[in-house]
Amino acid sequence: MKTLRDFNLKGKRVLVRCDFNVPLSEKGEILDDFRIRKTIPTIKYLIKKGAKVILMSHLGRPEGRQEKYSLKPIAKRLEKLLRKPVKFLDNCISLKVEKEIEKMKEKDVILLENLRFHKEEEENETEFAKDLSKLGQIYFNDAFAVCHRSHASVVGIPKYLPSGIGLLLEKEIENLKKIIEKPLLPLVAIFGGREADFRVINKISKIAKAILIGFLIKREIEREKIALKYPKKIIFPIDGVDKKRENFDIGPRTIDIFKKEISKAKTIFWSGPFGKIEEKKFQRGTKEIAKAIIESGAFSAIGGGETVEFLNKIGLAKKFSHLSTGGSAMLAFLAGEKLPGIEALK
Repeated sequence: MKTLRDFNLKGKRVLVRCDFNVPLSEKGEILDDFRIRKTIPTIKYLIKKGAKVILMSHLGRPEGRQEKYSLKPIAKRLEKLLRKPVKFLDNCISLKVEKEIEKMKEKDVILLENLRFHKEEEENETEFAKDLSKLGQIYFNDAFAVCHRSHASVVGIPKYLPSGIGLLLEKEIENLKKIIEKPLLPLVAIFGGREADFRVINKISKIAKAILIGFLIKREIEREKIALKYPKKIIFPIDGVDKKRENFDIGPRTIDIFKKEISKAKTIFWSGPFGKIEEKKFQRGTKEIAKAIIESGAFSAIGGGETVEFLNKIGLAKKFSHLSTGGSAMLAFLAGEKLPGIEALK
């Protein structure tokens, strides 16, 4: 796969598929700009090289055009982060869009409106992909979180333009390979959250010393009678913080057991919080695990929107080796699946 560094970008119209699918309040305010910030290095690199930068993304799951899913607030946040104007266009394909792009000068930045306002995006409709590709001369995918989707802006455009990966996507691939290809051992994998991808648990279990599991996944394993490939490596919680006969967090004995395993690791993968973290009284387990990972000094890759958002909130995000922007895409990658968005660039 080619990267940004393989192209002469000066004066070229460069289409970048970003992932600006961030949480918004009912008033349209950005609640967490983690995914926006992660793409800034790619955008700055293109500006520095004198490209005409055309950004595109989806937001949410709109049914047709719905203003609450407009990318307009994203343009304002980009202006703050880039410290330069970002022109927002209220469509992604139209005569007006084409004319505005024709007027672009080197180092200009344009953000197109939500791709999913057009049903052809998710349908990977050929003409839609062609229309998008006509806006640029080079295409880069920097949206790891949608690489498992066969959408027009992900797999369609590379058929018509010279293509490569952005700095963020390059970093995601490099860091996640450190988990599944020759990791520093011992490896400990941690799975919290509401549900698990058991393909990933089984794949990582093959090389991991221990797999630490949260209550909700434990319940799913027991309820569905799921047979795991390496059951002796699985460590379940033994006590919890009880409320209405439900464990809304892991308890002190479990925290101690988990911390001992983490302290021995040289590579750690973590996906999903351990408690009902929206309530302060159920945050202790997740906080303690986060601190233990940092103190271990191990290479740490953390994934899942809920986990990353929580780590940002408590000010610990920067202390981990890698925070992934992917959720389902990350798990599919770790399970060994070929992601359509990556395959399209090969």
